[in-house]
Amino acid sequence: MSPGPARGRTSAADGGAPRRGPVRRWQLVRAGSDAVPPSTRRFMARARQRRMRAALPWAVAAGVLALAGLVAWTVLGTGLFGVREVRVEGAGLVTPVQVREAVGVADGVPLARVDLAAAARRVGALAPVERATVSRDWPGALVVRVTERVPVAAVPQGEAFTLIDRTGVAFQTVARQPAELPLVRVTRPAVDDPGTRAALDVLVALTPQLRAVLVDVTVEGLARINLRLRGDRTVVWGDATRGTDKARVATALLAEDTDRIDVSAPDVVTFR
Repeated sequence: MSPGPARGRTSAADGGAPRRGPVRRWQLVRAGSDAVPPSTRRFMARARQRRMRAALPWAVAAGVLALAGLVAWTVLGTGLFGVREVRVEGAGLVTPVQVREAVGVADGVPLARVDLAAAARRVGALAPVERATVSRDWPGALVVRVTERVPVAAVPQGEAFTLIDRTGVAFQTVARQPAELPLVRVTRPAVDDPGTRAALDVLVALTPQLRAVLVDVTVEGLARINLRLRGDRTVVWGDATRGTDKARVATALLAEDTDRIDVSAPDVVTFR
């Protein structure tokens, strides 16, 4: 028996067409859950849990950073929390308009970017203001709290009167002498003026009895300070040293019928 023609070869009888063998067709079939052993399923589940636990801190950190960036951009980079109001508290000698101008913060500037210390310094530079604080009141207000200077004496300046505080700052000019303030007669009222400083030292040393009858303190020189009392009486004070002793002696002599009391040397008092 002669061997038959080989598969896939060409024969003369079939006209030279190649002869093909049987074709195999492949198909993927998903295995059912029961095809995977339970131990393998448990191992794979634990592996997924470990991967999730390992990734969770990074996911949380990324979320927190994204949220913080969004909040920072909203607060610092947009006008959503911008300045819309400047509230002024404690102002009497200065007007709220003057305080707001001194603050110098435009509407819409992000509240978080306002330099509070610099704004307070600008307000504190106003002459009647002794000190000022500036704070934020979210979502859109600045609060300026002002402490104004308290006058302790009035200095005649022509037809007007300049008010000075306990440190010698001249901060206000008025047309009339305030009835509750004594007069201080110095050439140039100022913090750095020795005459102003000497007059204030004398005022601090006075007893209530002397204050009640005081008309003015005149500083002609640092060693030539005189007090004028009601009834056209004069107290020669001398310089500003030993103020407590001088005030005590002058108070003791108020009952004497005299026009002039010299306490410039309080250990040796003369009067006439």
